[in-house]
Amino acid sequence: MTSAKAILEQAAQRRETSQLSYAGAVTPDEALALLQADPNARLVDVRTRAELDWVGRPQVPDGQYVNIEWVRYPGGVPNEQFLEQLKSQSSADTTLLFLCRSAARSKAAAKLATEAGFTGAYDILEGFEGDKDAQSHRKAVSGWCYRGLPWIGA
Repeated sequence: MTSAKAILEQAAQRRETSQLSYAGAVTPDEALALLQADPNARLVDVRTRAELDWVGRPQVPDGQYVNIEWVRYPGGVPNEQFLEQLKSQSSADTTLLFLCRSAARSKAAAKLATEAGFTGAYDILEGFEGDKDAQSHRKAVSGWCYRGLPWIGA
C-alpha cells in the first residue's frame, strides 16, 4: 500500500501539472487509502440525496463519510448552506476528499472549500460512477465502482 504522504505528494503534483486551484486530485484507490491511513480525513460526497438512494455510495471507515449536497434535488438549485454545513463537519486543516458522479461538482466543491480557507481540499478523479461508455452507461469505464472499491448499493 502506498503511504499517505506519497499519495498527497502525487496529488500535489497533479495540482501543479493541471494548475488546480485546490490542494490536489486523487484517484479513487488513493482516496480509499487516505481514508484508511488518516482517521480524521473525510470523504465529502456532494451528490444529491436522490443519487445516494438510487445509485449507492462509497463504503468507507465509520465516521469518515459525509453527504453535503452541492445542488438540491429536485430542481438543481445550488445549496446555499454548503460551506456552513462543511464547516460544521470539519476543521480548516482536515483532509477533505470531494466526490460526485463523474468529478465535475467535486472539483467545484474543492475550489470553493479552498477559497473558504480549507487547506486540504482534494478532488476524487473519475467520481463515483465515472464516465459514460459507448452505450452511455456509467460504472463501466472509470470511477469508484468500476475500480472495484467497496460501496453500498441503492
